[in-house]
Amino acid sequence: MSVKHTLYFGAFVLLATSCVKHEDSPGYEYMPDMYRSPAIEAYVDYGLIGDSVSTELQLTQSAKVPPAGTISYKSDLATAIIEMPYMYPNTIDGYEAAGMNLKNPLTFSEENLNQGKEIYTKFCLHCHGEKGAGDGGVITYGNHSRPGAYDGALKDLSVGKMFHTLTYGKGMMGSHASQLTKAERWRVIFYIEALQNGGAHPLMASAAPATDSVAMVSATVAVDSTKTK
Repeated sequence: MSVKHTLYFGAFVLLATSCVKHEDSPGYEYMPDMYRSPAIEAYVDYGLIGDSVSTELQLTQSAKVPPAGTISYKSDLATAIIEMPYMYPNTIDGYEAAGMNLKNPLTFSEENLNQGKEIYTKFCLHCHGEKGAGDGGVITYGNHSRPGAYDGALKDLSVGKMFHTLTYGKGMMGSHASQLTKAERWRVIFYIEALQNGGAHPLMASAAPATDSVAMVSATVAVDSTKTK
């Protein structure tokens, strides 16, 4: 075979092997990888598929991280308010401003208080102790510096300063923003307020049902009203 025929044959083989017929295509395609892009579905981690995808596909990020300050959609307005960006900076002035202006956006309830106690048990008890006296296991057995007691040095600590500290950290305490949502931080603050007051939250009385004494007064008023008729 001459060199000319060899070149023609080689070109034919190259052309033939470059064309493939895909099952989803009506005809033959020349170098399909040049224009047939892989389908990327949103919120799919292609890196976990393994050898079934190419290296380029494994490195493809299917969904972008939301920009800083993005607020997730909430149909409940009260929940949406909790998710608003925290506007106080991690400074001394920001700490003081939060203490003066920031209020708990959650409605006090026994359910929120109990959830706050559960969060406190998981994230706070090891340092602050069961009753908030600063005598947790990290202090007792780990020789760690003792935090202030909630019925002592921290008794008058405002909810705004608590939330600011949980968000950024302060002194020996680190930030809990990556561990607790904003709502969870507010719920544990309900329980800390209870520890500041001997274990009973100041709003518990107003949230509780009528006591026997209140019922007796109501009954007395009802009897008096019948006598006047």
